[in-house]
Amino acid sequence: MENQIPKYVTQARAAYLLGLPVEELSRISHETGIGHLERAGNIEEWFFTYEELQKICAFASQEHAVTH
Repeated sequence: MENQIPKYVTQARAAYLLGLPVEELSRISHETGIGHLERAGNIEEWFFTYEELQKICAFASQEHAVTH
């Protein structure tokens, strides 16, 4: 079976990959408008593409540089 890389990752996985707390990723996502909210019945989950993760990483790095 072929190992395929998913096109989207969940907010929890994105936070893990970026080394950010979920709350911080959520704040950055809402401030920048990056990410996609998906609904399935009563369940809502934020998803991110790898390109969006790169943008969030760049934003977080710039923000960190400004505050330190």
